[in-house]
Amino acid sequence: MSASPAPPVSTRALNCSHCGAPLTIRSGANALTVVCIQCCSVLDAKDPALRVLQTFQARERILPKIPLGKRGKLDGAEWETIGFQERTITVEGIPYSWYEYLLFNPYKGYRYLSEYRGHWNLGRTLRTLPTDARAGVKPAARAEGETFTHFQTALAQTTYVMGEFPWRVKVGETVQCADYIAPPRMLSAETTPEEVVWSMARYTPGSEIWQAFRLTGQAPPAAGVFADQPSPFAGRPRKAWMLFLAFFVVLFAIMLLVAVSARNEQVFRGSYRFEPREGGEPSFVTPVFDLKGHTSNVDVAVDTDLDNSWVYFGFSLINDSTGEAFDFGREVSRYSGQDSDGAWTEGSRNDSATIPSVPPGRYYLRVDPEGPAARYVNYTITIRRDVPNVLWFGLALLLLLIPPIVVSFRSAKFEGVRWQESDYAVTSSGGDSDSGDD
Repeated sequence: MSASPAPPVSTRALNCSHCGAPLTIRSGANALTVVCIQCCSVLDAKDPALRVLQTFQARERILPKIPLGKRGKLDGAEWETIGFQERTITVEGIPYSWYEYLLFNPYKGYRYLSEYRGHWNLGRTLRTLPTDARAGVKPAARAEGETFTHFQTALAQTTYVMGEFPWRVKVGETVQCADYIAPPRMLSAETTPEEVVWSMARYTPGSEIWQAFRLTGQAPPAAGVFADQPSPFAGRPRKAWMLFLAFFVVLFAIMLLVAVSARNEQVFRGSYRFEPREGGEPSFVTPVFDLKGHTSNVDVAVDTDLDNSWVYFGFSLINDSTGEAFDFGREVSRYSGQDSDGAWTEGSRNDSATIPSVPPGRYYLRVDPEGPAARYVNYTITIRRDVPNVLWFGLALLLLLIPPIVVSFRSAKFEGVRWQESDYAVTSSGGDSDSGDD
């Protein structure tokens, strides 16, 4: 099936009534005003004589990145750039300007392409009014089945124009702009004493604009974070935490299986007294005991009655048949007292050490205690075989936590930068502001 012919739109070639420079009106009868590029006169496009409505003195000539008359394909339709304007807001005495391109298609009417510091948005006028809503503590508006959170309200002034427009464009005209966001879309309201115009815009990467209009070179890189710029981390924190939860369940099941299957068998227990003032050799060896089953860990626990003192225990687990020894030591200390802040304690009367892989066989423990000659110490040594060890579970859990925490932090940081440029910034920002679009 062949496409329907485009509605007839006559392109008129005229001359500026103020300076005589050639003009081209591309949208035909739709144009209400046309701006002369040469003398910056705003002309009445409906007047056959192109009556001058306004002249303005531009502080400098602005060269649009997309030339007027350039055609490009966006959203499945071909659009022609027919108008260009600069708009400016002032925040804490600092002006921030962005650019808007008016696009025209004889079938679909008009679209608005805005650009601020490399961030582009393709917009259209809404035919239905949004409804009021709330997004937490912030005002919101609901349109096209989506809730948009209020981002910023500011007075925007038209500071430069060129091309043609379907409204009475005027340099110096001021409107109140209120922006609501639901990235990658932005809902905006422009309010004048006469009317309120709502529009919907979609964030569009500069590379797409360059490709659509077949512009030379590459699109300038975007600076900062824009109001409706989609987050590169959108949805990733939730996925990361869901994945963490799945691994946690598996890890916890493995830990339970290991704990249930562990023998946790007590193979020796003995009580002793260390009396350093008596002199003599304090070291001794325990009776021989059996470590049965497969190679597994061995836990040696010491429980004392220490009070404001310390004892160091040198241990050596020795195979009675081969003489192979596992040497290790533990210091046990416990102190307490009273000061201006109240009662305090430090250390513990108990300690333990785990030897990770001990082959089965007959063993004995050599014990060599040493400490201050203040008083005797009673202590008990308990040896257990194949003890459940949850340390690896804790370490694995910490490793699993790293990805979701990092992703969540980076996502929160991105959103923090975004909202720092809004009306809801935690602190005022007098520097880079990325919220100039409407």
